[in-house]
Amino acid sequence: MKYQRGLLLFFSIALFTSCVNEDKPARVIPEYNSWKKMTVKASAYNSLNNQTKGNPVIAAWGDSLKEEMKAIAVSRDLIAQGLTHNTRVKIDGFDGYYLVKDKMNDRWKNKIDIYMGTDVKKARKWGRKKVVIYVDTLEVSE
Repeated sequence: MKYQRGLLLFFSIALFTSCVNEDKPARVIPEYNSWKKMTVKASAYNSLNNQTKGNPVIAAWGDSLKEEMKAIAVSRDLIAQGLTHNTRVKIDGFDGYYLVKDKMNDRWKNKIDIYMGTDVKKARKWGRKKVVIYVDTLEVSE
């Protein structure tokens, strides 16, 4: 019995230490309600020629937009408030996290555009409204 407990302890320690990455500490993801909360105007956009300048699937920072991607475009004033390229954002009423992938024209203020692929009906049905967003303010160094 003593032998089995010792063996169990040995394998438990071995398993624990093999899961630890000494190069990078584990990042704890806080609940989104502890992130920076903002109320913004929101609309939806599609990757279509008549809605964008240039190539409709290339975002302002050079990212390629894909149909089911969870991405948003932000007004330039929000960039100055920390919503920079690849910032994670939780949008009330939407599942999962969205990444900042695109910038909007200078004329827009305090606004996001939610990417909805090429589904124009879905974007029009969603319309325009004010939404609460939560912004991941943790610095991520990779």
